[in-house]
Parts: sequence; structure tokens; C-alpha cells
Amino acid sequence: MQIATYLSLVLTMLFWGGTFIAGRALAGEVNPSNAAFIRFAVATVALFFLTLSAEGRISLPPRKKWLPLLLLGCTGVFSYNVLFFTGLQYITAGRAALIIALNPLAISLFAFLFLKEPVNLKQAFGILLSLTGAVFVISNGHPAEIFTGSFGKGELALLGCVVSWVAYSLIGRTVLTALSPFAAVFYSSLIGTLLLLLPALDNGLISNIGHISPLNWLGLSYLGICGTALGFSLYYRAIKSIGATRSGVFINLVPLFSIILSWLLLGEAIKGIVVIGGLTLLTGVTITNYSRSKV
Repeated sequence: MQIATYLSLVLTMLFWGGTFIAGRALAGEVNPSNAAFIRFAVATVALFFLTLSAEGRISLPPRKKWLPLLLLGCTGVFSYNVLFFTGLQYITAGRAALIIALNPLAISLFAFLFLKEPVNLKQAFGILLSLTGAVFVISNGHPAEIFTGSFGKGELALLGCVVSWVAYSLIGRTVLTALSPFAAVFYSSLIGTLLLLLPALDNGLISNIGHISPLNWLGLSYLGICGTALGFSLYYRAIKSIGATRSGVFINLVPLFSIILSWLLLGEAIKGIVVIGGLTLLTGVTITNYSRSKV
């Protein structure tokens, strides 16, 4: 049992849960495309120094890995952020979070199909159990309310987020055969940042950047350093160690941590049924990671 890897994944999900708090504080204060660019610009700088500190130098990737790195920047950074902010213009955060909670199932399915990662019945049960718990957490104890409303542009955009993150997770697994997690995330973040620059400039980045308050810079720095540089690096280290399926199921912890942090920092109430949903979620994560395939 790889305790250090599991603890690093829990820390990663705590960081990502905090991004919802930071994002909520930034909403209406900083243009979404500007926020996305600044987040990843900060992350790229942080990753440069993290990689330099961990490895002593910044090595150029092998020529054959530049295309996968470009795909990582296009999927996990550029398209994910564009689709995420687009989707939230049409649907509520609860519905968005439920769709994003499909990530572990999608990662498991595509890892099985394309990377031949085995998934046994206990793992499948654990993934479904954790998703069920996530539904209760996301809906604040009212899962039926999530499924109300028509399926439209917002839902399609969030499904695009799921596809983007699955691609980022699985392509990253192939990149990790030649690059360290820090280097892989650094280069994908750099490429994604360059791709986000044009939309940011088109939305007044130069004129707006001087008007960002110190508090909003703090939020953007958290998103860049903790939510991206550290979070993505730890996630990739886990994928390299235990695989995409067992790492991906931890993503269901993100809404749980988000609600706990909202309670601690924003004073939002937590219902008893949400606590039960959280325990169900944790049980599903545990089953998935204790059920190793015999194949």
C-alpha cells in the first residue's frame, strides 16, 4: 500500500477543492479569460522553479514528446478552461460539478480501452459508490434537483471538460515515460499559457491587469501555485505510481473538500445527508484503491 502516494492525492484534492473558494471570490472581479491566463502564467513560473529545485535543471523534452506535450496544453489547460467557463455561463455550479464528477468513470473506461489498465468488479463498484457519494455532496442532499433542467450548451461544454481531462490524464501517462511529473506539467502549463494569451488579450488583459486588487492577486496566486503547479504535479506523480484509474477516483473528493472549506471559511451550512454522502464517497475511494486487479 503506497501511503505517501495516497496522502499526496488527498492533498491534491484539498488544493483543488480550495480552487472553488478562490474562484468564487474572483467571480465578477476578474474577467474569466484573464483569470485563466494569469493562473497558468503564475503556475508556469512556479513550476519552473519547482522543477529546477527538484531536478537541478530544466531539460528539453525528446523531440517525439513535443506533440504529446502540445496535446496536454491544448486539453488540460486551454480547452478545459475555455469549456469550463463557457459552461458556467449556462448552468449552475451544482450541475457542472456533477458532470465533472464523471471524470473518474471516464478515466477508468478510457484507461481500460486505450492503456489496457485492468479494472476488476470491486474497483468498478468502488468507482460507482464514490460517484454516488459525490452526487449527494454536490447536491447538498438533494440529488433529484441536479437532474432537473434541459440538456443544452452548458452541459455539452462541461462534457467537453470531462473529455479534456481524460485526454490530459491518459496522454500524460505516455509522456511520463520520458519526463518527470514536474517537467511534464511545466511544459504543458507553458504551452497552455501561450494558448490562453490570445483570448486574454482579446478581453482586455493589458488594461485590466493594473486594476486587480491585492486580494484577487492572492486568489490567483493560490490557483496558480497550489491549484495548478503543486496540484497537477502531485497528480501526475500519482498517475506514474499507481495508474490513471486509481488516481482518478480521488477526484470525487474535490466537491467534498470544497463544501468543507466553504463551511470553515464562508460559514455555509452542511447537512447530515451530505456527511453521509462524504462517507460513502470515501468508502468508494478506499474500495477502488484496495481492489487490485488479478489480471
